[in-house]
Amino acid sequence: MTLPREPRIHPVPIAALRPTQITVDMREVEAKREHWRRHPDRKKPDFLGRHLIPVVWGPKERYYVIDHHHLTLALHKEGVKDIATTVVADLRHLERDAFFVYLDHRAWLHPYDAHGRRREYAELPKKLADLVDDPFRSLAGELRRCGGFAKDTTPFSEFLWADFLRRRLKRKLVELDFEAAVQKALTLARSLEANYLPGWCGPVERE
Repeated sequence: MTLPREPRIHPVPIAALRPTQITVDMREVEAKREHWRRHPDRKKPDFLGRHLIPVVWGPKERYYVIDHHHLTLALHKEGVKDIATTVVADLRHLERDAFFVYLDHRAWLHPYDAHGRRREYAELPKKLADLVDDPFRSLAGELRRCGGFAKDTTPFSEFLWADFLRRRLKRKLVELDFEAAVQKALTLARSLEANYLPGWCGPVERE
């Protein structure tokens, strides 16, 4: 997502950051962990300096992550304690309910669980470590990496694809035979059924 940002460079403890979604693609988190481990130690501070985490400053002085959940969780799992943030909006003056409604309408919030069901704002995790895996979000992430759809600036585009796939493939297939699920997802992604989704590449017409 493209955001106006006002950098706030001082480090913030990752453990204190609040997520604005319930699920992630744990395969992507693990890939980012591996990428971090391959970085030479001398280059890691520079990497962190180039990856500011966009946050909204909310009630009770809390910082809410609105993008890069996967990277932030990966770094947290790798033992990184602090990270630099960039404050997109200062909404400390809002009451809690008004704050979440505002985030929701700005597409800075995705309160859907691992079954694609919308949940109450109060059910959002209180910390990044409580984010859970949505196998269909993982499938959508892999589908994009395989060229099933193009990267798009639409907020939560992978979640839209995850919801599309969730309605057409069995969860057991995704959990037990991920590669087979990817192949079925590729076929679905090229169908006209998917033409409303962001990044849809469409069927190739041959002369």
